[in-house]
Amino acid sequence: MQLEIRNYYEVLLMEMLSDEGLMDELPEDYLADLCCVTLNQLPVRYIRHLVDTYFFEDYNELQEMKREIQAALEKSRAFLKQNLQKRMQQEEADS
Repeated sequence: MQLEIRNYYEVLLMEMLSDEGLMDELPEDYLADLCCVTLNQLPVRYIRHLVDTYFFEDYNELQEMKREIQAALEKSRAFLKQNLQKRMQQEEADS
């Protein structure tokens, strides 16, 4: 038996990244890291059917979730940038 469940925060994050054009712009490995780091900062909200969620969700709650995602996304970008800089400095030192 295969259950159809998803993390709603993941769905919203992918929509945001797509709306910003980042799904096509960013390298796949970086995008995967960005999504993982971002989602690890957020709570989990499982859903079965996306259409039901759209119908029953509260507008204010959705806006709050999007704000949470945006804040986590910004922190994740800074974190990944910092780690990339550290890695590049380490590679220069090793050379």
